[in-house]
Amino acid sequence: MSIFEKINKNLDWGLKILKDMISIPTINPPGEKYKEFVYYARDTLKDLGMKTEIIEVPKDYVSKYYQDYSSYPRYILLGRLGEGKPIIHFNGHYDVVPPGSGWDTDPFEPIIKNNKIYGRGSDDMKGGIASFILTLKSFIENVSNFKGSIEIALVPDEEIGGETGSGFLTKELKIKPDYVIIGEPSSTNVIWIGHKGAFWALIEIYGKQAHGSTPWLGINAFEYMTKIAIKIMNEYKPILDARKSKYEYDDSRGAKPTITIGGEIKGGAKTNIVPGYYAFSIDRRITPDENIQDVEKEIIEFIEKIKPEYPDIKINIKVTNRLQPALTDPNSELITYSKLAAKEIINKDPKLTICLGGLDMRYYTENNIQTITYGPGALGNAHIANEYLPIEEFEKMSKIYLALLNKILRT
Repeated sequence: MSIFEKINKNLDWGLKILKDMISIPTINPPGEKYKEFVYYARDTLKDLGMKTEIIEVPKDYVSKYYQDYSSYPRYILLGRLGEGKPIIHFNGHYDVVPPGSGWDTDPFEPIIKNNKIYGRGSDDMKGGIASFILTLKSFIENVSNFKGSIEIALVPDEEIGGETGSGFLTKELKIKPDYVIIGEPSSTNVIWIGHKGAFWALIEIYGKQAHGSTPWLGINAFEYMTKIAIKIMNEYKPILDARKSKYEYDDSRGAKPTITIGGEIKGGAKTNIVPGYYAFSIDRRITPDENIQDVEKEIIEFIEKIKPEYPDIKINIKVTNRLQPALTDPNSELITYSKLAAKEIINKDPKLTICLGGLDMRYYTENNIQTITYGPGALGNAHIANEYLPIEEFEKMSKIYLALLNKILRT
């Protein structure tokens, strides 16, 4: 029996693991059923011979980042097999977004129909987690000795930023594997070699509140807010439109840095009050070609430059979030191995692209760890009603992971 036939033999077992995991509604926010999930996953990994460890993230650490959810405990599960280097580390987040409306079936009672498995988390990303585990079972059944180590890290909270999952794992537990594969649903045809970052801020405008019957006694912060917003769109946005990343993106329009304003607006008190305060958000997306510190400086300098044009008001910029972009060198060992493994299964080179959204990759790449995001999925399926994962994708990706382990740990 070939090494890949082991995946076929164990496929029903892997699908049962996936169905069991979907059935545990690890909804985030706020962070439900985490303990139930990690104990189920721990027992599964232990049955395969892995050494396992469950780490509870300290409550004060959770409060630091996600105070509203700190009453819900957070857990990281680490499984290890083998000894020494190289260390191949599979990362998967087990939290899922709320199901929302529009489902034809119960989102947490998975069903298989038309060679697809339906349920919340099937695509994003319990499918990736179950694929790691199916790969591990098939590898150890076929290989008695191998060099190096295999790690599986199952983490919470990617859906709200990942600080108390992959962030805690890398910053506090200081893990530093050689190669990291994050099983988010890129599809078998696409390897995400990086992702965009983001700089978020509020532009605050302070005017002077007054009664609506005597508006000449006030300074309308809303009116000035609209002027400043228009100035950003007319003068700053064209600067971004003239730039283009050198990397390939899933959507070619994503190759440019972007800015979105007004996603959040604060201010105003009552219809008959001249508003003395207004604020609007900016969401500046950062390509891996850019530096987040330079982006922050650029925006602050733009706001400082326009301040003299509005002497009657106070303008302030309040930073609300900084998310680093991520990138792994397309010529790195991990990507070279991954391309070879993928071609062995899908008979073509996968595309190497930058993910438009944010991922947990940045926690690893910030530590100079070779990292890719590559997992089974149907593009556009994450977070939707009737989320599903094609079983063919699940099977192919498990074989690709198996080929990757074979190339790195047996050569």
